[in-house]
Amino acid sequence: MKIQVVRTQFGIDATNGMMFIDGKFENYTLEDQYQAVKVMHETCIPEGTYAIKFRKVGGFHAKYSARYKNAHYGMLELQDVPDFKYILIHSGNTDEHTSGCILTGNSQQDLDLGKDGMIGQSRNAYERMYKKVAAVLLQGKPVTLEVSKINLDGSSEPQQSSDSKMLHAIHEKVTRIDSKLRGKPII
Repeated sequence: MKIQVVRTQFGIDATNGMMFIDGKFENYTLEDQYQAVKVMHETCIPEGTYAIKFRKVGGFHAKYSARYKNAHYGMLELQDVPDFKYILIHSGNTDEHTSGCILTGNSQQDLDLGKDGMIGQSRNAYERMYKKVAAVLLQGKPVTLEVSKINLDGSSEPQQSSDSKMLHAIHEKVTRIDSKLRGKPII
């Protein structure tokens, strides 16, 4: 099974995207913002292709096991993400609900309307997607996730609306300073 996450909009605090399973639209995605220099818990993962395996330990696994009972076999974890650990696909509604993970939703707010982004009906989208992916993993078949971005102008860097470029630069500097003050490692 091949899952694709195509990033479609890059905001000050969040990244919007769309998820496809074997070429068919599945749901919308929300991630942390793109940053050239990684700030822990504040940066989306690098583009690339990652294997997905079940993660059967940790707080999310315990929470989802209680929530979904016998329909939960482990969290969907992306393997070998450079400079990141424990990257999961899970439910959540804003970028405050992720620390580099990929959130799923049935609807999506334009990032020009709110810096944190928002996706709706996240649990419903997650449950639907999880059933498909888990069924393949339980058969012992490989599942990969490819992260890319929509490229409308031929450039290699994520594009923001012209109004948000300056705000993004200021926000990135403030985030770095704030992270240093709170003792978060900047990688």
